[in-house]
Amino acid sequence: MAPPDPRPLGTTRLGLPRVHFRRIDSTNARARTLAAAGTPHGTLVTASEQTAGRGRQGRTWSAPAGRALLMSLLLRDPPPLLPLAAGVAVCDAARAAGATEARLKWPNDLVLATASGGLAKFGGILVEGRPQEEWSVLGIGVNVALRPENLPAELAAASLELDPAAVETVLELVLEALTRRLAEPAPALLDAWRARDALHGRELEWSGGRGRGAGVDEAGRLVVIGADGQRTALDAGEVHLGVGAVAPG
Repeated sequence: MAPPDPRPLGTTRLGLPRVHFRRIDSTNARARTLAAAGTPHGTLVTASEQTAGRGRQGRTWSAPAGRALLMSLLLRDPPPLLPLAAGVAVCDAARAAGATEARLKWPNDLVLATASGGLAKFGGILVEGRPQEEWSVLGIGVNVALRPENLPAELAAASLELDPAAVETVLELVLEALTRRLAEPAPALLDAWRARDALHGRELEWSGGRGRGAGVDEAGRLVVIGADGQRTALDAGEVHLGVGAVAPG
């Protein structure tokens, strides 16, 4: 007899079943283990505290216990633009929670503008998976209830600055927004991402050059325009605000 099909059903609700830990090494690591074991689409892993949370390129993601949303969601047969859909959904949730100026910094950061015109990160996204097995784990971290004294002075970090009890509320907002955005046609999703693009019009630097942010293309790559007018599409790597760059007028 063939094993049951673990892919999403029309009645599947994101976030069920849910596994919650008071303290864990990494929600993404636990979700990957569950995915390999055949856990169904929509399975959610959350934690009050992580000891080995990770961001892109092996960076750590840490926050005081009970003050951040730390979640990983198993998605079977994920859409091609999953990272962008997730970013828009988390941005939607942050705005619904009161951060009306929440924006997206390509490829995976949730940011707020600072008084100096820079960008301070309050959340991030990490997508991992096995394409050959048609599943992805969507990791999301959001600083919900951090205060300035909780944040290292050397980090340009931010927070929604809500009460710790709001972590569950933000989780529900994220799941609701994800349900909408994951079902959205690609053109509408790309338009939504571009409307929240924190890098549009800004001077940017990356390992291969310098240019001005010009949105994302149909594949979700960052488009930059150099001083010579040449358009370049970046599909990976780090992008930084150029020296002296300020928010576009």
